[in-house]
Amino acid sequence: IMGCAPNASHSPVFLLLVFSGSEVPPTILFVLFLAIYLATIMGNVTLVLLISWDSRLHSPMYYLLRGLSVIDMGLSTVILPQLLAHLVTHDPAIPAARCLAQLFFFYVFGVTDTLVISVMALDRYMAICDPLHYHSVMNRQCCARLLALCWVVSAVHTMLHVGLLLPLSWAADAEGNVHLPHFFCDHRPLLRASCSDTHPNELAIFLEGGFLMMGPCALILLSYVRIGATILHLPSAAGRRRAVSTCGSHLTMVGFFYGTIIWVYFQPPSQNSQDQDMVAAVMYTSITPLANPFVYSLRNKDVKSALHRLLRGGRVAS
Repeated sequence: IMGCAPNASHSPVFLLLVFSGSEVPPTILFVLFLAIYLATIMGNVTLVLLISWDSRLHSPMYYLLRGLSVIDMGLSTVILPQLLAHLVTHDPAIPAARCLAQLFFFYVFGVTDTLVISVMALDRYMAICDPLHYHSVMNRQCCARLLALCWVVSAVHTMLHVGLLLPLSWAADAEGNVHLPHFFCDHRPLLRASCSDTHPNELAIFLEGGFLMMGPCALILLSYVRIGATILHLPSAAGRRRAVSTCGSHLTMVGFFYGTIIWVYFQPPSQNSQDQDMVAAVMYTSITPLANPFVYSLRNKDVKSALHRLLRGGRVAS
C-alpha cells in the first residue's frame, strides 16, 4: 500500500497537463477540437431532427439511433467544452468537485453508449432472424424501457466507481495541485495520481466493470452469430446484401468503440502507457461521437432520402 505524504489532499486542484508540453500550438488544438465538437453537435442534431420529423423513420432501429445520438452529444459536451476553455485560457486547473463531476457524467454517457449499442444489436437480431414478431416485440414501449434500463444501469455503475474514488488522497505538490497527464478527468490517470491504496478500485474495474462490458459484448457476438447464420440461408442475393448493409455500420462502430475502451480500461496499468491511454481516449470521446451519425445513418438509404427531401424544400412525411 502506498503511503501519502503530509501534503496529500482529499480535495486538491487538478492540473490537466497533457497538452502543456505539446509541440502543437494551443491555437491549432483549439481550432481542431472546436471543429470536431461543432461537427459532432450538428451531425447528431440533424439526425435527431430527421428521425423525429419523418414518419418513414419511426421504426425501432431509428428510435434507438436517436437515443444514441443524444448520448453522443452528451458525451462530447462533458469533455470538449472544458478542454476548449483550458486551451483558450491556458489555465489547466480544475477543482476536485468539478473533476469528479466530469468523471461522473463521462461515465454515465459512456457506459449508456455501450449498452445502447448492444441493444441495437438485439434490434438487428430480431429484425433479421425473427421478422414476423419484430414489430410486436421491438415496439416503441419496449425500446423506451430498454433505453431507460441502460440509463439506470449506467448510473448505478458510475456511482459505484466514483464512490470508490471519494476516500482516496492525492499526491499534491507544495501548492496543493495534483498533476494529471490527461485532457480530462479520466479514471486511470486519477488512480495513478492517488497515493492511497487503489486495489479496491482496480478490482471493481476488472470485476464489475469487466462484467458490465463483457455482458453487452457477448450479447452482440451471439446476436451476430445468429444473424450471420440467417443471412447465409436467405434465398436471394438482394436480401443478403440488404441484411449485410443494415449491420455493417453497426459492426464497424462496435469494434471501434469497444476496442478503444477495452484497450484503456482492461489492461494492467504496467502494460499501457499514458500516451496510449490519451490517444485511445481522444478516439472514444471525440472521434466516435463525431463518426456515429455518418457511419450509422448517412450511409443509410432511408436517412439520406429524408435528408434530400428536407434539403430540396420538400415536406417530410408527417
